[in-house]
Amino acid sequence: MASSKAHHATGFAAGVIAAALVARSGGGPGGAPYIGMLMSFIAGVAGSTAPDWLEVAWWSRARRLWITHRTLTHWGIGWIALLAVSYRELGHSIYAAPAFGFACGGLMHLLADWPNPLGVPWIAGRHSLNLWNSGHCDLIVVAASWVAAWWVGQHVGLPGVHGLELLQHLRL
Repeated sequence: MASSKAHHATGFAAGVIAAALVARSGGGPGGAPYIGMLMSFIAGVAGSTAPDWLEVAWWSRARRLWITHRTLTHWGIGWIALLAVSYRELGHSIYAAPAFGFACGGLMHLLADWPNPLGVPWIAGRHSLNLWNSGHCDLIVVAASWVAAWWVGQHVGLPGVHGLELLQHLRL
């Protein structure tokens, strides 16, 4: 398991990825891509911690886990299904952009947890890359997520926008 700070940092990268993909699809509500981009970014940040906070029984005073850690809320197929369905609905439903961002954040969470020996239940059983223990090498996970966000931004959502050129786009 990555640390809470690492999940938040990778969540911002997931939000950037989601916003870039929503921009590319033009999938904002009512044809307003900027609203869809903003909603997907915010939902991506929230989704990056969702697999952990969805396990907490908020309705009880004890606030204990209602489900075992890294089971249903960390199931890869569920997050991938949400990602695919919400992507297909971009531009058709007002809920698609935030659902897509939430799914991007959730998948980023699973990718951050995958190197841990406990692993992640992608399909049926847990699978682990078994690279390091919890909380170690968070910098690698965060850096990889931001490299992915940069790559998606360059090749999918926002080509030609980097460095000082970004300031020129913002002034226009």
